Order: sequence, then structure tokens, then C-alpha cells
Amino acid sequence: MDALSVAVAANLPVVLWGAPGTGKTSAVLALGARLGLPVEVVVGSIREPSDFAGLPVLRDGGTWFAPPRWAERPASAGAGILFLDELTTAPPAVQAAMLRVVLERAVGDLALPPAVRIVAAANPPEQAADGWDLSVPLANRLVHLDWKVSAESVAEGFIGGFPTPAHPLAETEDGAAGLAQTLVEAGREAAAQARGPVGAGGEAAARALVGAFLRVRPELVVAVPDGPARAWPSPRTWELAAIALARTPADAPWSERVRAELVIGAVGEAAGFELLSWLRDLDLPDPATLLADPTAPLPDRVDRVHAVLGSVVAHVAADGSADAWQRAWTVIGRVARRAPDVAASAARSLAARRPHGATLPPAVLELAPILRAAGLMP
Repeated sequence: MDALSVAVAANLPVVLWGAPGTGKTSAVLALGARLGLPVEVVVGSIREPSDFAGLPVLRDGGTWFAPPRWAERPASAGAGILFLDELTTAPPAVQAAMLRVVLERAVGDLALPPAVRIVAAANPPEQAADGWDLSVPLANRLVHLDWKVSAESVAEGFIGGFPTPAHPLAETEDGAAGLAQTLVEAGREAAAQARGPVGAGGEAAARALVGAFLRVRPELVVAVPDGPARAWPSPRTWELAAIALARTPADAPWSERVRAELVIGAVGEAAGFELLSWLRDLDLPDPATLLADPTAPLPDRVDRVHAVLGSVVAHVAADGSADAWQRAWTVIGRVARRAPDVAASAARSLAARRPHGATLPPAVLELAPILRAAGLMP
């Protein structure tokens, strides 16, 4: 439930895998009630592809792909949870029509608001009624969570009542009541960031760390499975993993466990465990310390240097000041003396984030060969 709650807050499309009758649907409905968000339940087995792709109708002399009522309701509300239940009972043609809904949040010619969260539930195909394997493209658009129940929790629920799902952003009733508006605003902000430069420092730093890891393990960038699969690594799912790293609260007692659940649910066990182990061993210096102290020690390993420069660029982008941008060139200059290729990559990213009115520091002149290699100087 903690991982599901974080996924909903971070706007990660998520699917819960579990046996029939274990409370997946009830938990999602209870979470929606707790957050004050309407839940729209859509069962794929009783739908046609046109229920997701839209029904073509003539409108103003052209063709309009009209959305069904189930899509219009959350669009009108501005926020909510779109719950795709019994996902593995949907035949392949319906799963194909769902692809655009999950990735682009579009149903026909209707765009769902960014604050509409997408949650799905699925039984293993062998346990589903006329079950189908989840298609590889659809599986690659979701974070996969195993829904497990213990005998102790079920027994306690029957004796004392099943607990209402909590949420990391809604610890009080007042917080829960106002969370719907919070999600609407967060959705608008996320949409703006997607259209513009790198957003908040936390998410940008997480992306930089994932990028540094993939430089070390390039064979994990894409690993398409041969047959039906759940989570597997691709650029899309690595982005989901980076968002999960950035959006999991760091101070909660369950943070490490939930972070692992979401990362592994995005890219699979093998790639996810490698990333988590690599992050655990990094021990990187604070980027603010590096910007303030030109003599602060830098790591020796190349992968850690990649990660350090990525965090510095992310910190500068979040700070937005000309002073931080100018100081970052000194850090890049130090790296360039021993790892020019690493410095060139960071120089390209830093140059793209030049604040208005920032002047080039003297350190840039020393980096002329690096800047030429990065295509930033004739």
C-alpha cells in the first residue's frame, strides 16, 4: 500500500498483480476515498477497442473520435483515479487500444488531465477468467507491484476491521481533504516541466544518477524480453525508475523498501537490484559543498564522477542563479584535467542551462578543447 500510495502521488502508472479475491479493487477504492478522489473503474474484458481509441463520428465537417462516458467523467472532475481492473482478461486488441491511454493519457480525441492517476489490477493469466498474457508494449508502460496478503493481516481485519489506506501526503483528515487539489496543481506543474527544461532538483538529480549508472552498464538500457513479461528495462521504464527514486519520501521508515519495490517494478529484478546496489555504494559529495569549495575532493571512479557532475548540473538547474552556474564550470574544469570525455558531457548539459544575464567565468577559457569536443565552441 505504501508503494501504491507513492506511485499515485508521483503520477506513475502502476499495475497490481495478485490472485483473485485478495482485495486489490477494494484497496484502490479505499485509497481514492481516503484522498477524496473519484475512482472510475473500467474492466477491459467487457470493452471494445473503440472504448479506448474513441468512436469515429462526423463533427464540423471532419472526423472526431468521441470518448466514452467513463473517460468524460474524470476529465470533467479534473482529478481522479482511472482504475483498469482485470487487465489480463482484456484480449490483445483491447490491450493495444489501451496503450495510448496509459502512456499519453488520451482516450480518442479527449486528453485526460495530468491529475488523473492510472492504476491497474491484474490476475496472473492462469488465474484469470479466459486470461491473456499482458502484451510486452503495455507491460513496458507500467510499474508492476506484487499484491501480497498475509494470514495475520486478514485475520486482524476480520476481527478489528480492515484499515483505511494511508498516504504519505495526507497524514491528517484535513490533509486528505485537500490532496485532490494538490494533485491537480502537481499535475499542471508536471505537464509544464515536460514541455520545458529540467524541473525540480530532486527529479533532475535522480535522472542524472540513472544516466550515470547506464554509462557503466549500457547493456541494461534496453533488454526486450522474448516472450510475455512484466517489468523490463527500456528508456521509458528507466524514466519511471528515476521518478520513483525522486518522489519516494526520504524520511519515512518504509522509504528504502518502497523505493526498491518501485524501481524493481519499473525495470525488473535484475536491472533494478543492480541500480539499487550501485546507488547504495556511491557515497557522493554534496553538490553544494563542491560549488562552495574549489578544493573539495572528487571521487576517483569514473562512474562516480559522472554521477557527481550530474548532481551538480541538477543542483544548478534547481538553484537557477548565475553564481551557481559560474561556479559549476570550475568543478567541470577540475574533472576535465583527468577525464575530458566525462567533462564534455556535463559541459553540454550545463551550457544548455545558462541563466539569463550569467557571464562566462575565466574557467571556461581553460576548457576550450573540451567545449570544442562537446560541439559548444567552433
